[in-house]
Amino acid sequence: MLVEWEFNNVKEMHEQIVDVASHLPRTKAIEQTDNYWHAVVRSLIFRFPDDLEILQIPSKGIIQVRSASRVGVSDLGVNRKRVDTLFSRLTKD
Repeated sequence: MLVEWEFNNVKEMHEQIVDVASHLPRTKAIEQTDNYWHAVVRSLIFRFPDDLEILQIPSKGIIQVRSASRVGVSDLGVNRKRVDTLFSRLTKD
């Protein structure tokens, strides 16, 4: 699942999204640059790995968030829920 969010201050929002994402359960960051953050999120029971990526594109004023399963055909909506959780936690602040 890939979504794009528009923000006025992309750099600041990127930092906030990464902060929220890094505190999700069973999440381990594996790569980080100024514009990009990549983590592996493990499922609770079977520990299946999912990729969670956050990319800021300042020239377009957007942040892309991608959450995808590495294994299997269906994720049973887990990746959609993860992205929705990120957005809802951002809008609470």
